[in-house]
Amino acid sequence: MSSAISAAGDPGSVATEDTAPEATRIGGPAAEHPYRFLLRYGAHTTRRTVEAAARATGAAWWSTARRPWAAPTRTALWVSTMLDRAEPRWHLQNRVALETDFARLRDFTLDEHRGDDVVPTLVLPPQAGHSSTVVDFAPGQSQLTSIRETGLTRLYALEWRAATSATKRVTITDYLEVVDRSIRRMGGRANLVGDCQGGWLAAIYATLHPERVHTLTLAGAPIDFHAGDSVIAASTAALSGRLGMAPYRALVAANGGNMSGAAVLGNFLMIQPQAEIARQLQLLAHVEDPEHVQRYRVFEDWFKHTQDVPGAFYLWLVDNLFRRNLLVRGELEVDGRPARLSAIDCPLFLLAGATDHITPPEQLFAIADHVSTPAAQITRRTAAGGHLGLFTGHKALHEDWPALMAQVYRHSTRGIVGVA
Repeated sequence: MSSAISAAGDPGSVATEDTAPEATRIGGPAAEHPYRFLLRYGAHTTRRTVEAAARATGAAWWSTARRPWAAPTRTALWVSTMLDRAEPRWHLQNRVALETDFARLRDFTLDEHRGDDVVPTLVLPPQAGHSSTVVDFAPGQSQLTSIRETGLTRLYALEWRAATSATKRVTITDYLEVVDRSIRRMGGRANLVGDCQGGWLAAIYATLHPERVHTLTLAGAPIDFHAGDSVIAASTAALSGRLGMAPYRALVAANGGNMSGAAVLGNFLMIQPQAEIARQLQLLAHVEDPEHVQRYRVFEDWFKHTQDVPGAFYLWLVDNLFRRNLLVRGELEVDGRPARLSAIDCPLFLLAGATDHITPPEQLFAIADHVSTPAAQITRRTAAGGHLGLFTGHKALHEDWPALMAQVYRHSTRGIVGVA
């Protein structure tokens, strides 16, 4: 793999509660035996790709066979739809409350709720070469809406802007600082919600500023980067084990000092080529179905509209997190300050995808073994879907997120000791 960052997955999920999962350990089979794992994964992926292509080709052929005279028109429509892309956008009303050259704080609080007696909530989207709008993916398919409808009406989200030559030297310190500035602007204390890469950023922030984090919610977030059957962990171990950081520095240098979002996208397509093949052939089979085409466009507009990641930030996270796994080992330092998970003692809410191939559940649930939060205040929940499904899947948005955030809301009304 050319990159240690990737983000996408299956859109489905079914909720189940995990009451007493086994304790995770540092280092899973993928990290311990990367070449063996990658060979096995490659064989499995090849088989699934052939199967997916066969199924989708069959559907497309049958659709064409029923109306062969329409084949040229349908093929032209299929090609034009695949090539017609639009920039993803925010759907919920919001205003920019804070702006830097690499991030924006967006305020989704409705005017009638600005005085509500509830702790404000800040969502940190993934930062993996795609737009932050994934947390407000589409009307009726919005993580922000699911959160707000539980009563957490004072709602904010950070938007990670595409890296430029001017922001290629932005560091982890800058990211943590903009989180801190955002929370201080929101009142000084917040419920922090972190998705995927936004999750480990939220966890690191909570270790350095525990007094500002009222509750911590993490979804699909790698904490023990070497746990479980992770193709990203295996590829990072295989590549850096022999060559260190040289391949990653070369990637950044080749793109003018930033990590290419297009390279991150290519990385994901290599991880699950069967998904890409099936999606395009399914479009051919249903290209005259407006609802199918609309769903296709919404996903493709987000997925294929990539953005670069600041080079300095990218190299730091690959070296310190993906490669050396320092956060869970208790050895991470940021500007000379120890970032210890044991500093976290607030209520903790964890949401994993049972079939998440980007962040296996073990990588997320590992945090429970290292924080100081009492066991009774740690909630684990598993959705039976993939990575992207945690943030855009119908069942995740209508069952998992409401269940978790309703608990966060109960911690967040005024009158609780320590709430301003």
